[in-house]
Amino acid sequence: MSVTKSAGDPQVATTIKLDLVSSPESTKKVQSQDPSLGNGSASDPSKKTKGITGFQTLVHLVKGNMGTGILGLPLAVKNAGILMGPLSLLVMGLIACHCMHILVRCAQRFCHRLNKPFMDYGDTVMHGLEASPNAWLQNHAHWGRYIVIFFLIVTQLGFCCVYIVFLADNLKQVVEAVNGTTISCHYNETIDLTPTMDSRLYMLAFLPILGLLVFIRNLRILTIFSMLANISMFVSLVIIAQYIIQGIPDPSQLPLVASWKTYPLFFGTAIFSFESIGVVLPLENQMKDARRFPTILSLGMSIITTLYIAIGTLGYLRFGDDIKASITLNLPNCWLYQSVKLLYVVGILCTYALQFYVPAEIIVPLAVSQVSKRWKLPVDLSIRLAMVCLTCMLAILIPRLDLVISLVGSVSSSALALIIPPLLEIATYYSESISPLTITKDALISILGFVGFVVGTYQALDELIGSGNSLPFSNSTMFIQ
Repeated sequence: MSVTKSAGDPQVATTIKLDLVSSPESTKKVQSQDPSLGNGSASDPSKKTKGITGFQTLVHLVKGNMGTGILGLPLAVKNAGILMGPLSLLVMGLIACHCMHILVRCAQRFCHRLNKPFMDYGDTVMHGLEASPNAWLQNHAHWGRYIVIFFLIVTQLGFCCVYIVFLADNLKQVVEAVNGTTISCHYNETIDLTPTMDSRLYMLAFLPILGLLVFIRNLRILTIFSMLANISMFVSLVIIAQYIIQGIPDPSQLPLVASWKTYPLFFGTAIFSFESIGVVLPLENQMKDARRFPTILSLGMSIITTLYIAIGTLGYLRFGDDIKASITLNLPNCWLYQSVKLLYVVGILCTYALQFYVPAEIIVPLAVSQVSKRWKLPVDLSIRLAMVCLTCMLAILIPRLDLVISLVGSVSSSALALIIPPLLEIATYYSESISPLTITKDALISILGFVGFVVGTYQALDELIGSGNSLPFSNSTMFIQ
């Protein structure tokens, strides 16, 4: 899941981000900031007087998926094969979109039944368990909400770890090659890299900046950083796309299907990229006409899936077996393409605070509520700083970007995007004579997600242990092109 990176209306962006927090306090906070939540309902869109348009919803949905995951898809395609990779991305995109539709339908169902204006992910799962025929699940329905909150925290902090590794890798490469970086990108020349710090030291160097960013608790201010992140990432992707479509070599030497041992790494990276399920319900709730949301969701996921397949396939075709954990690390050493890395560094640096906001809004209030008013601010800031240090420490311990992405995707993204929604549909509609075909379909999707969860996590950990704690020297050879 990803916090939506909106450059649009600050109030809308603020509401969307706050809705990701599965707590009654956050719901009250959102309603106080946006009166339309008290006037409208997901179940009755005609009552809404404010909200976002269909086009704005589409933009938010697409932007909500644009993070570091897309840059790792060429390596993911390598781990699956030039034929199996794109086909698998297509299937996973269809399944992820279907699971999002399931989540929206179940949430709307409980909004109608309980006469509530909005239902977040955690509350939807809780009410789904309450509606299940199993007495034990009914009595422990609140655990469903806690599980969703847990995976939200793991996912968002995992994104933060990925960001730190990404920042260090890209800045390190720019600094190493700064003496040989030229204006021209049209000739080949091997260059000598400038000795520089270990990547771990770059991660520590970013720590003070990240600490200051997470001290910003006003979402209206964070929206400024969101806008900056959107602009820098969009420009970077355009430059990357125009480069990789030039000079694609003969693909006949690339395997159609890669080894089954590396396929779990593909699964983790791919499911990590489909990270917008957490923003689906907030977006649906904010629409002026929520009846149009299923169509917009299908259109948005079609655009996202097509973009993922294009970048993943063309990136692997362009660089072949030399593809790095992030495609930015394969760009030539001229200032145009070095600027791509710097732009993405700026974008990811700004996005870190947005991704961090969700777990902070879940964890910090719990701790602050235990102390007196005098100590609330110091405890708040101390916990935020401790959480930043935790993500930095985890990034240092697992410095390989591809393994971090695969691990986070396998552990948490698969649970939120593939395992929970189908089970939620069975629990929600079981008492209404749900068809055996639907039960079979949902069971197969959940099993697929669970197998990916187990095998992907095992493979990522196995690769991590096998590689030891050494950093990959992927930047040891560079060319000016």
